[in-house]
Amino acid sequence: MSEATEELNRPAPADDQAPAPRAERPRRRAGGGGGGRFGRRRVCSFCVDKVALIDYKESAKLRRYISDRGKIEPRRKTGTCATHQRLLTTALKRARHLALLPFTAEHIHLSGAFPSRA
Repeated sequence: MSEATEELNRPAPADDQAPAPRAERPRRRAGGGGGGRFGRRRVCSFCVDKVALIDYKESAKLRRYISDRGKIEPRRKTGTCATHQRLLTTALKRARHLALLPFTAEHIHLSGAFPSRA
């Protein structure tokens, strides 16, 4: 054996934390993996149903996109695309203006968590 091949076959020193060669690394299972806090990307339900306009009068459908505090849920939580999120926000605001949906949650009104600024 020549010196060059002996140098390649020699194991790395312990203080050097070089990654193991490909053959020695444990293989990951097929099927994605990943994990962590990022789950599977949600698909816009409006795109799936091919909805062009979101009707503000469908208050039952719009309630899905409002939090328990009465806030509009963000895209990262609901999975809506940017186009439909803008349409959804407009529809929610129209429904609130016509009193089809509440501006705040009912329990906040009753408990008086936010007293009037009089």
